[in-house]
Amino acid sequence: MARSTLPPEMLALIAHRLRALAEPARLGILNQLRTGERSVTELVEVTGLGQANVSKHLQILLGAGFVRRRKEGVHSYYRLADHDVFRVCDIMCGRLEAEAGARRKLLRSS
Repeated sequence: MARSTLPPEMLALIAHRLRALAEPARLGILNQLRTGERSVTELVEVTGLGQANVSKHLQILLGAGFVRRRKEGVHSYYRLADHDVFRVCDIMCGRLEAEAGARRKLLRSS
């Protein structure tokens, strides 16, 4: 979907979603959800974050559409809405690797 320009409303939506990803703790939570649905308690255990912190980050990810929630009694379970978020991560990792390679090459030549 290549466009020459994007309308301001679309830019605002994109910025909202990117802000949700601009936090290492939220990326860590998403990474943990790659393997499947997890409860808040499980996410607290695997991330080392506090329960209130995990819940806050999950609300942001939910609001941005990156995760889905299922409630069962008093427990909430979260899963990825889809795996497309990792396409963004793959692009960024590719850029970081290319930049690191260019720096290594520059250092070797000096």
